[in-house]
Amino acid sequence: MTVVDTDRIDMADTSDERTLDEMFEWLEPTPEGFKVEIVEGTVHMSPQRDTHWEIIRRIVRALEDRFGMDVKALSDVRIDFGEGNGFAPDVMKLFEKSAKDSRGRWLPEHVEFVAEVISKGTAAADYGPKKDAYAAAGIPVFLIVDPYTGRCLLHSEPKDAGYHKKLVVDFGIDVDLTGTSVDLVLKTDAFPRD
Repeated sequence: MTVVDTDRIDMADTSDERTLDEMFEWLEPTPEGFKVEIVEGTVHMSPQRDTHWEIIRRIVRALEDRFGMDVKALSDVRIDFGEGNGFAPDVMKLFEKSAKDSRGRWLPEHVEFVAEVISKGTAAADYGPKKDAYAAAGIPVFLIVDPYTGRCLLHSEPKDAGYHKKLVVDFGIDVDLTGTSVDLVLKTDAFPRD
């Protein structure tokens, strides 16, 4: 006689989205001052630093200056990119007419711009799997800000699950986004370094 473990079968039948929901539920409550993301099924928990927040604040301020206080700019808000990826981008700008889905969530197709500020513990994910997931989702503009190297890497023109245009800019030089849908010039002269 064979015994079937129905709980294991039920779990195997759940979608990635449900699995992500369960994983995030298991991680609650998140300790204050920490950010939690799931990248390719692996949990990443990193402390927020002053340098990190200062750069995020400056990017959000630039978006508000360009698009007004009602711009749909979010920070550390979860959005699922499938395949075991539940990200909380440091900054994301949503398209103006975006609306949450029936479950009250933003979808990748709502996202126009993402900026990730590098932390030592999450750098590999930001430069690798997260960049790949953003490109595969068709996010038009992805900016990596690295306070350790003092550089910004602007990725744009997503096509065939990759970005076809890349620009490297040192801190102190403006990041020109006028050729993208974001259409602004981001000043980096006051970005702090780690």
